[in-house]
Amino acid sequence: MKAAILPAARAAVTVEPIHLGEPAPGEVLLRMEACGICHSDLFVCGLEKLPLAPLTLGHEGIGRVEAVGPDVTEWSAGDRGGVTFLGTTCGTCEWCRAGRERFCPRQTNFGYTLQGALGEYAMVPASSLVRVPEDIAAVDAAPLCCAGWTAYGALREAGLRAGQSVALFGYGGLGHLALQIARHQGLRVAVADPTEEKIAMARADGAEGETRNADAAIVFTAAAAAIPQAFKALRRNGTLILVGLATTTYELPLVDTVLKGITIRGSYLGSREDLAAVFGLARQGVLRPHVHQHGLEETPALLEQMRRGALAGRAVITF
Repeated sequence: MKAAILPAARAAVTVEPIHLGEPAPGEVLLRMEACGICHSDLFVCGLEKLPLAPLTLGHEGIGRVEAVGPDVTEWSAGDRGGVTFLGTTCGTCEWCRAGRERFCPRQTNFGYTLQGALGEYAMVPASSLVRVPEDIAAVDAAPLCCAGWTAYGALREAGLRAGQSVALFGYGGLGHLALQIARHQGLRVAVADPTEEKIAMARADGAEGETRNADAAIVFTAAAAAIPQAFKALRRNGTLILVGLATTTYELPLVDTVLKGITIRGSYLGSREDLAAVFGLARQGVLRPHVHQHGLEETPALLEQMRRGALAGRAVITF
């Protein structure tokens, strides 16, 4: 069995054999069907230090249960499960008790502090697996486990109602799904992206107008230059939602923030209910990722294309 491996911090990603063995108590062995490549994978590849190395990347995985640990009762061989970025949580902190497990300070994360799902097989904690409807193709379901979930959560954080406007900055794996969700919610949507090809795609997908005087602006890209652009796109009492991960800093224009009553929020994944809603939209035909299928050996090249901003839609590895 092979997987996409980050051997050490900032090293070149390779595809090489791995050995997983039999699942221990609390674990499930998945035979992977598909796994999306996310910008968070690229973010992890650029970190100066890794909590776990060598590291199997990937956290947008769909697979079938191959075997379960001796004490696992909620999953059986043949069941379909999804892997997201969110691994285990403590279950007892104030955030877990409030249904906001994604903010648990003791969480683990696939492809970061846990071995990921970008391989032919993956060993995962049974408690972290999510149920995936059988009637969504694996290649379409994989991006929903992170990109779709995150896009839905960001729009919910914006708190908009039908008829209001949202400006989306970045039309990649998350942005194109956010556009579909926003239009379904009755929002007026504008899109900004430095690539003319992606702007044309956004307009073909239903984006309208220019990114100004928006009720909310959501920054999906990790390019720091997009943040001041998004800030300027807001109307008074507008909301700026930050999603893309970057290690850069941004100087906040305090006068405009105060006098215009701007709200700034970070958004990370979503609730369990949000993920269920995303799967529901996909089953209704409302949400359909623009996917490009690739083989595992293409992973290093795809990550480089993503770094250059050359990927449109979502690259998904199929097995």
